[in-house]
Amino acid sequence: MPPTPSQDPPPAALSTGAVARRLGVSPTTLRSWERRYAIGPARREDGRHRRWTPQDIARLELMCSLTARGVPPAEAARAARSGPSVPAPAPVRAPGGPAALPLGTVRPECRGLARAAVRLDAPTVAELLEAALAEHGLVTAWEEVMAPTLHAVGRKWATAGERYVEVEHLLSWQISAALHRIRPAPEAGRTPPVLLACVPGEQHSLPIEALTAALGQRGLPARMFGAALPAEALHDAVRRTGPRAVVLWAQSRTTADPALARSVAGLAWGPRGARGHAALLLAGPGWGAGLPGPHTERLHGLRSALAVIAAPEPPPGASGATGAGPGAYGS
Repeated sequence: MPPTPSQDPPPAALSTGAVARRLGVSPTTLRSWERRYAIGPARREDGRHRRWTPQDIARLELMCSLTARGVPPAEAARAARSGPSVPAPAPVRAPGGPAALPLGTVRPECRGLARAAVRLDAPTVAELLEAALAEHGLVTAWEEVMAPTLHAVGRKWATAGERYVEVEHLLSWQISAALHRIRPAPEAGRTPPVLLACVPGEQHSLPIEALTAALGQRGLPARMFGAALPAEALHDAVRRTGPRAVVLWAQSRTTADPALARSVAGLAWGPRGARGHAALLLAGPGWGAGLPGPHTERLHGLRSALAVIAAPEPPPGASGATGAGPGAYGS
């Protein structure tokens, strides 16, 4: 007998939470659409749990697209229900329409976050960020969800004139707020802190905000000084805290200052015979590939930066007694 041709397995159905993350809407919104406009899943598991098929998701994507253009939800739902039942697009395809962000191949959560940001839907952006942090942890959430979406917004802004600046500002604010809600673990003893700051004139501080939060989760003392710290204030902060490392962020070559880096790397504190030096860790694309002097190292990405800073041995270039020097720990 000829072999019976095998049938293709049915497409995987997603939970409401997974669909919400993919589309950039809250689970509450999906349940509300189902209740009000009959935009719901074709089936449920065990009669209770919603499971969304590719066809269901295609209808939701159409409704999201229409409401983002200003179509009233009831009218958008009628159009979505009467539209052709087509398979949902693969997760790696960018959402359509002129407002789409150039994301490339990313996690589905990234696309949902982008959609919510473009809609200026701050509550949903906040909810999606919290979900990403809870599911993936800070490092993966930053590297695979937050940072790719920020980069996509920046690319869109660069090619659209002054449009989408509001999207970048809203997304940046929400990411900063999410990072600041992360509670640090108790600091370990009298371990010298890591000092983090943006160079003078540099306003992009989110990457070192993420690093500060990650250090805090590990109980590693950190002193974050934010954007555009003046050079004199930076020098004073290094002398007063006696840090084991100084992280300087520069987003662009116009703000990166090799002379400032050399001066910070050359700072010393403490009494003669027990002078301390901090390792200088340069972060951000503005610094380029070269190193401006000794006691200096480049950081590449949040995960590798944590590995360098959290190593049992101090970063290359760090020396001196723990907390050595006048004014250590800001006293």
